[in-house]
Amino acid sequence: MAHPGRPRFVLASASPRRLDLLRQIGFEPDLMVPATVDESPRRGELPRALAARLAGDKARRVATDYPGRVILGADTVVALGRRVLPKAADEAQARRCLELLSGRRHTVHTAIAVIDGDGRERCRVAATKVRFKRLDAQEIANYLASDEWRGKAGGYAIQGRAGALIPWINGGYGTVVGLPLHETATLLAAAGLGAT
Repeated sequence: MAHPGRPRFVLASASPRRLDLLRQIGFEPDLMVPATVDESPRRGELPRALAARLAGDKARRVATDYPGRVILGADTVVALGRRVLPKAADEAQARRCLELLSGRRHTVHTAIAVIDGDGRERCRVAATKVRFKRLDAQEIANYLASDEWRGKAGGYAIQGRAGALIPWINGGYGTVVGLPLHETATLLAAAGLGAT
């Protein structure tokens, strides 16, 4: 719904998790518009830079159809060192991700790009370190059977059953779910939006 006296706010995503996180910090988008962009990493592109580029691409894609609105785009990249893990498209891909993550620390980079009503773009990237316990074959099979991995960066969703497999994180939980809360609130305020 529109909010009198302030710019209309469009979330360039169809993610219910991002919507929940926005609501948690008092922001309600007027519209949710998924942005389809090529998410392939460029040659030599590091995970942090990839997340920032994709968040900006998504925000700009939606901004072309909604000029004069505040647009928020976001993207999450799971990385083992410099290696970007895919957004799991099938069970085999999700299994490979979980086997790689088992017993190891990795980094989740979530970027947010906000375009204000005057077309100014601001971007922030947050990073959180995450460690999986060492997973046995049955734990991997059980997680795959949950189907929570589908379309998720690195083949898992921390807010679901994978949370029981992660004994340690260093950084913001929201970053791992898909929206760093402090950075998001700061950029939306700079774009003229206030929490409700």
